[in-house]
Amino acid sequence: MQAIVAADLNFAIGCGGQMIYHLPEDLKFFARMTRGKVLVMGRGTLESLPGGKPLKDRVNIVLSRDARCAPPGVVMARSLSQLEAIIAPYPADEVMVIGGQQIYALLIDCCSQAHVTRVRATAPADRFFPNLDQRPGWELAEESPVYESGGIPYTHCLYVNRQSKPLSAITQPR
Repeated sequence: MQAIVAADLNFAIGCGGQMIYHLPEDLKFFARMTRGKVLVMGRGTLESLPGGKPLKDRVNIVLSRDARCAPPGVVMARSLSQLEAIIAPYPADEVMVIGGQQIYALLIDCCSQAHVTRVRATAPADRFFPNLDQRPGWELAEESPVYESGGIPYTHCLYVNRQSKPLSAITQPR
């Protein structure tokens, strides 16, 4: 598995159920990186997508214990073991974790890589991505030049996990 996220200097990713920054070029990068892939997300992330609908040209998997959550066009996983069975047929590098905070926290150590758009700014936030600069096993492998969108500077960073764990090693919180 891989993760993909846009996070600021404090690894903040959202506030009030919305992304903090709207960077059109980075949204195009996200689309290129995820098109044709398998996306793993939580219910809140699905609801935050345009129209609250799954993304086209991708397999959309929602990990949620909420039995009322069963939107059309998504594959539901009610547990980590169910998620493991659903993604088993796919190559690991085709599975992308796209959020939100709880899903990233739960699955980050099962990811071999993380594509992190690092926004070179800070903003008020209530949702965060794990700080890979301080997380054991993770290291920054590549960083792009600085880009800018609407006066906001950012880089694309590739982090590599040298201690990736199988999903079966993760305990799902109650």
